[in-house]
Amino acid sequence: MKALVYHGPGEITWEERPRPVLGEASDVIVEISKTTLCGTDLAILKGGVSTVKPGRILGHEATARIVEVGPAVSDFAVGDHVIVPCTTSCGRCPACRKGLFSSCDRGGWQIGNTRDGVQAEFACIPCADSSLHKIPKGMDEEAALMLADILPTGLEVGVQKADVGLGDVVVVIGAGPVGLATIVAAQFYGPSQIVAVDRDAHRLEAALRLGATIAIDNTDGSAEKQILEITGGRGADVVIEAIGSTPTFELAQRIIGAGGRMANVGIFSKSTEIHNHVLWTRNISLKMGVVNTNSIPVLLRMIEAGRLDPRGLISHRFALDEILHAYDLFKNAAREQALKIVLDAGKSPVSAIGEEEKQIQFIVGRVLASLKGEAA
Repeated sequence: MKALVYHGPGEITWEERPRPVLGEASDVIVEISKTTLCGTDLAILKGGVSTVKPGRILGHEATARIVEVGPAVSDFAVGDHVIVPCTTSCGRCPACRKGLFSSCDRGGWQIGNTRDGVQAEFACIPCADSSLHKIPKGMDEEAALMLADILPTGLEVGVQKADVGLGDVVVVIGAGPVGLATIVAAQFYGPSQIVAVDRDAHRLEAALRLGATIAIDNTDGSAEKQILEITGGRGADVVIEAIGSTPTFELAQRIIGAGGRMANVGIFSKSTEIHNHVLWTRNISLKMGVVNTNSIPVLLRMIEAGRLDPRGLISHRFALDEILHAYDLFKNAAREQALKIVLDAGKSPVSAIGEEEKQIQFIVGRVLASLKGEAA
């Protein structure tokens, strides 16, 4: 099979690898239908995730068809169409019994981290019965793909950990894909304002389209002043930091109000300072974590009911074997106006262009050729 393999900082290749085999009785083998890129993949590529070693197949979000099941698997069968989430769980350990699947003794974030991932034609998925989710018949597969990581992350690690509530002023720092997913999820809880902060005009436009009520361009460093004006000097009820950098975490601490709740969704590659001497008098709470993906069943029901359509997070689509090009584009996301990128294993590079577009290109080519002939 073909797979995207990490060979150390800055080095990935699309190469032939052995097709995976069942390792444990609770495993399944899946054929990937669609997968996607994540900011975490870029962090890995920069060498920022020490647990990912050279030789690892990357990718931790996919939709797929099951092609082989282990003898201990009872809830899934060959042919089932499933979401492969970023987090796997045994369902039995103390952490799993608390709903903390990301801290599972036998699972957690393994796929594309400590075991081979899903940016490949096939993958082996552990703990299938307690990890996979069937895609309801007729559901759009791209919508389902957005539930493998990004939307549950925005909901669970951002919105729920920050305890967003009715009437809150919520500030989301960072309008990249995860920040945008957080904005989508925050609307479930009825805040009065959702303020998106970024330095990219295209992403701020996307934030407004997806539900933000105010967009602040912080290129000039004015976000703090604007947020304090919006809140009458009190600061925000909720601040969700979705970038993972020292400057944005500093901003989050400056704009949070008394009794405020702060959540870190962004991935930090190094430690940053918490200003306890200031924050303790504001009675704030700070939470962080890794997504558990236990919200997937609820989110599936919301899509089925027509209350949620996460496809607005998608900006680009490629064939799976165009993955190196997709990475190049994603590394220059601001320039390319990239949000979430979908990679389709069933789409060849030629068919990545729609039939109508191909006909237009053909006609334009004939016209240009005709004009050249007349000029000659």
